[in-house]
Amino acid sequence: MMLQATELATLPRVRHGFFTRHGGASEGVWASLNMSQRNGDEPERVDRNRACAAAALAVEPGRLVTARQVHGVTTVAVTAPWDMADAPEADALVTDRPGLLLGVLTADCAPVLLADPVAGVAGAAHAGWKGALAGVVESVVAAMTGLGAAPERIVAAVGPCIGPASYEVGPEFVARFMATDQDSARFFAQGTGQARFDLPGYVALRLCRAGVGRCQGLDRDTCAEETAFFSYRRATQRGEARFGLQLSAIVLAV
Repeated sequence: MMLQATELATLPRVRHGFFTRHGGASEGVWASLNMSQRNGDEPERVDRNRACAAAALAVEPGRLVTARQVHGVTTVAVTAPWDMADAPEADALVTDRPGLLLGVLTADCAPVLLADPVAGVAGAAHAGWKGALAGVVESVVAAMTGLGAAPERIVAAVGPCIGPASYEVGPEFVARFMATDQDSARFFAQGTGQARFDLPGYVALRLCRAGVGRCQGLDRDTCAEETAFFSYRRATQRGEARFGLQLSAIVLAV
């Protein structure tokens, strides 16, 4: 049900989890631990799934905070939980308040969880290719720094996302990256057909550029591992209009 990064798991006063699609109440294409109410699943089942994930990290369900993700770079500093209906548009969250569970939802995009245990600051970011290229990683690190974190003390983990073996992209995609970031060339490999993009590798590069002291990747491919993860690309390739989203979350222990 839940994966962990060893770099984060060893930090004092920090709990985290990269949740798989298993262990929830949803059925059909959302089976079973779907965390999104915006894709057709029954809200009551999603509420149960959120409660289940929160309990796995020893947090009350109402303390799980997620935003309305829009593939942008906005980071919100969270001081208190909000109702899902009132969630702001943002793709990253930070806090220095113990007991607030920060979460991001993904289905091929890269979830990034971060913590500075010395300052007592945590962050979570949703980094698809658009957000990664535009600077969502730098945004979340800057927001954590604003709360007292030091980039060199921050430990980050890039969770399950679409892997380079599954991520074929067209020439216009490559050109967009090259026009903005020449260093991105090494994250494109030419296969038998289209180029393949290494999203987790690119996100790790942006974390390094932002000065993050330690970074770990889980090296799990959401598109290829159907039994373990939801995947937007896999659903699209099959002509399926609906799919589930998995949660990645981090909390400072009370």
